[in-house]
Amino acid sequence: MQRIRLRYTKRGRLRFTSHRDFQRAFERALRRAEVPMAYSAGFTPHPKVSYANAAPTGTGSEAEYLEIALTEARDPEKLRILLDESLPAGLDVVDAVEARTSGLADRLTASVWELRLDGVAPEDAERAVAAFNAAGTVEVQRTTKNGLRTFDARSAVADLEVRADLETHSEPADRPTDQPCAILRLVVRHVTPAVRPDDVLSGLRAVADLAPPVPAAVTRLAQGLFDEETGTVTDPLAPDREAAEAPTAAAAATAPA
Repeated sequence: MQRIRLRYTKRGRLRFTSHRDFQRAFERALRRAEVPMAYSAGFTPHPKVSYANAAPTGTGSEAEYLEIALTEARDPEKLRILLDESLPAGLDVVDAVEARTSGLADRLTASVWELRLDGVAPEDAERAVAAFNAAGTVEVQRTTKNGLRTFDARSAVADLEVRADLETHSEPADRPTDQPCAILRLVVRHVTPAVRPDDVLSGLRAVADLAPPVPAAVTRLAQGLFDEETGTVTDPLAPDREAAEAPTAAAAATAPA
């Protein structure tokens, strides 16, 4: 059985698709692309697809991950192209590797987010971010299926800053372009309870009364292992690529001159 790991995106209007919507679209794409899927046992077999840490509905993403199991070996790049062509524009399969290591979900320990705050001046955002970063704890509330829950949104945040440039991965706002706009870059660890970008926005409101006049445009730029020394989030598919390249490198080193 071959396992393939895929990275896909949620762009444009497709950011409003729920995780269940994506599951249905992806299973249809598997059938269209005639992928030789492995299925679970039992009375209602399902294709063996493992989803990892999906982004909340309404947020865009450049870094969503899943793993599929195949009954026949396929070239990962050719499979990626077939699946990408079978999905609607915006749900784009952008990377594929053969799984040669274990624990993909264990390597998703942090995310990098971009928050576009239309109608917020950068200097106001900087003051709010400074207050948030200086706080020891920032308690926020979120309604869950078990009722209203209060938790600390500060401890999970590894980095929060206002970007000096206005380059953005978010969709252009459907508003006048002369309005002020602040772009935040957020690095947040995956903890329990999960701290989401909207929790951090609630925290900015709590510590500095920062309240964007329109909903923020939120995009996940990356997710993977968090490097405490550098403060960066690494590519979770890199170990699989390195494992695939190792036999080739070893063969080249032992080949006669």
